[in-house]
Amino acid sequence: MFKKDNLDTPPDKVNTLIGKDTSFKGTLESKGSIRIDGKVEGQVDNKGDLIVGESGVVAADLKVRNVTIAGRFEGSIEAGGRLELKRTAVAKGNFKANALHVEDGAVLDGSLDMKTSEGATHFQTGKDKSSEQAKPQS
Repeated sequence: MFKKDNLDTPPDKVNTLIGKDTSFKGTLESKGSIRIDGKVEGQVDNKGDLIVGESGVVAADLKVRNVTIAGRFEGSIEAGGRLELKRTAVAKGNFKANALHVEDGAVLDGSLDMKTSEGATHFQTGKDKSSEQAKPQS
């Protein structure tokens, strides 16, 4: 009836998997895709894409190409491409991306810088959680 969001990535498309019962602290560097279903704390520098699954908990500074979050994230993200927040995502911190997609139900708390054809635009989310709307800042 309703289409479930499919975060399943074929095994041949994921280069690094941090499983549900795994935790990692430190710096992770990669060129391929990474999927996190466990806990990560520290820094991730990745030339590829990163997925935080629904069970994923990440407290880190990320530099990635594209990032999809369905779990919990706190820290900073610098995405050369797209930042995508699934309906189950809770993301807090400072975010830089060229494109943004936020599903209904996702929580975004922090600041967002996006490049546009006219230059950079900065957004700050409000403190009032009942009206989670991003407001442009000058």
